[in-house]
Amino acid sequence: MTDANNILALLQRPLEPTFLPKDDGKTVIDLPDEFLTDRYRPIGAELQSRFSNDAEQRIPVRSVAMPDLSFANGIDRRGAFSLFAPKHRDAAGALINLFLQQPDFATLMSVATYCRDRLNPVLFQYSLAVAVQHREDTKDVNIPSIVSLFPDQFVDPAVFPKLREEGAAVQQENRMVIDIPPNYTASDREDEQRMAYFREDIGVNMHHWHWHLVYPGDGPDEVVRKDRRGELFFYMHSQLIARYNADRFCAKLKKVRNLTNYREPIVEGYYPKMIRSSNNRSYPARAANTTLQDVDRVDNGTTVSVNDLERWRDRIHEAIDQGFVLDKSGNRIMLDEQRGIDILGDVVEASSLTPNAQLYGSLHNMGHNVIAYVHDPDYRYLEDYGVMGDVTTAMRDPIFYRWHGMIDGIFRRHKELLTPYTAEQLGNPGVTVNSVGVQLSRPNTPANVLLTYWQRSQVDLAAGLDFGPKGNVFASFTHLQHAPFSFRVEVNNESGAVRKGTLRIWLAPKSDERGTALTFREQRRYFIEMDTSTVTLNPGMNTIVRRSDQSSVTIPYERTFRAIGTKSAPTDKDALAQFRFCGCGWPQHMLVPKGSPEGVQFDLFAMVTDFEQDSVAQELDPNAPCSDAHSFCGLRDKKYPDRRAMGYPFDRRTADTVATLADFVTPNSNMKTATVQVKFNNTVIART
Repeated sequence: MTDANNILALLQRPLEPTFLPKDDGKTVIDLPDEFLTDRYRPIGAELQSRFSNDAEQRIPVRSVAMPDLSFANGIDRRGAFSLFAPKHRDAAGALINLFLQQPDFATLMSVATYCRDRLNPVLFQYSLAVAVQHREDTKDVNIPSIVSLFPDQFVDPAVFPKLREEGAAVQQENRMVIDIPPNYTASDREDEQRMAYFREDIGVNMHHWHWHLVYPGDGPDEVVRKDRRGELFFYMHSQLIARYNADRFCAKLKKVRNLTNYREPIVEGYYPKMIRSSNNRSYPARAANTTLQDVDRVDNGTTVSVNDLERWRDRIHEAIDQGFVLDKSGNRIMLDEQRGIDILGDVVEASSLTPNAQLYGSLHNMGHNVIAYVHDPDYRYLEDYGVMGDVTTAMRDPIFYRWHGMIDGIFRRHKELLTPYTAEQLGNPGVTVNSVGVQLSRPNTPANVLLTYWQRSQVDLAAGLDFGPKGNVFASFTHLQHAPFSFRVEVNNESGAVRKGTLRIWLAPKSDERGTALTFREQRRYFIEMDTSTVTLNPGMNTIVRRSDQSSVTIPYERTFRAIGTKSAPTDKDALAQFRFCGCGWPQHMLVPKGSPEGVQFDLFAMVTDFEQDSVAQELDPNAPCSDAHSFCGLRDKKYPDRRAMGYPFDRRTADTVATLADFVTPNSNMKTATVQVKFNNTVIART
């Protein structure tokens, strides 16, 4: 292993002092005495000898000038940390910058080691992870799964005493797997509980965390300013809402009702049943029919009123209707077809790239705060934020989807003002898609039928159980899964020459929760991207087969829940390449909507566009790691690999004469649809 991987030792068991052994007792970080905190410095020699005897690996840390950490003053080491709190976000940006400024890896290791025991662990972990991904000397280091580091943000706390008991009382080879009960936050008397499998899915929440890790909203400009960052903020979250609504229809629930009125009571309550391990306090609940209030938090300086949210929203609406935003100098920045959605993404979030924070505020981030502090807006009861205040937990709450439905509506307001795509923009002369379908991988199964079921999987939580047992401690959890399948597309290249194209595959519900057919205007909002790939078309008929696990949207289970530790990465060169960084992506097990026992019908859509009009001028290695989930995550250090607007061809309105999907497809020979059925089998199958 390269020396750069030594930094992974700093990420394990985040609340334990750095001098305690890592990697199941096999790795020790040798600290200079002055790096020890005041509590441990007087007994430093005894500690170093006591905990290092059995170490197989020693990581030396040299002395450096101790950095000024005053930017984190007031952020309690054992308190809550939120990227939505401006003071916390500023501290994270300063810490990221500190890590990026270090001239070499050895100095980075020293500075990070000094910081670790003096800063809030979530602030430290997030900032170090961002810096590691953006430094040349560490960008190939594997960022571990956050569920391994902070299981309290994903897992029912009732399992932690059981895990510690099993680890303390039972030898490694005889330990049992502790089961995490599914759907533990509410009973079936609450209708929204039908969606708990989606909202509380560990992989779904980890995707949201990792996306914000790759695309931080604040920090050094070279970290934040990524190609089409604002547009990707819109598109990734828009797809979350589309997927959620598709699953709601399967569950016989109506579409998300966007949170457009900030003054009416929030009918949905949420009781997270989670505990922050840093201070052993529970995430606060939100009772049903709670009304949003002005926030004035003296603990972290977050001050925002409901009126602020309304004013910022109205100003953004006005900018969209006028077709431009104003920068700080009063100059117009046009919201055109090419860059308008990207600029709006920076404004709405708002990231540090927003052209005018004073005028347009921080609608998305501060909306999260107003909801997160609704139970204690003025810190009267000394309560921390609710789950909406943290990117690792926000998607658990039903209100997340109502809030982001409203955010999505703002972007779609802009999109609806754009002219419909022309025949030239949609067509691909000489290319005809003759058929599209899906086929399960198992033999003797009917075509165009997909199967979903429950799967029980395991995750090792030992690295996040501070002061817990040595060795692996596994917990099992139940999640949605689909049977493996393939997309099969028949394409006729009539040009007489070899051509390249982009195959775009989408899925959308045919009807709503009542079984009423959706108009195309409605259905456009619910198309979910299943796969986008570059294809080579030989003259004549071409049969293209894409396996479900090749989707450009998803990453496999092994990368979502990968192990932690300096010794956990593969040694094989190709396997190591696939292991690196690639934690950003929608979880593969959630690719297909749940369906229902009797089957839910969906429209499957395939389209082949001209690669010459799609391609981006840049060198690409088809075998490079982390390129397989580019639809939501882009490519690291590269431009987004598709010149078309994200969401094309369903991101714009169509002519009034286009009333159905068939009306949209029929004039274009490079498009084809099929009806597929998704059947859910209510059984639990253990992962092999």
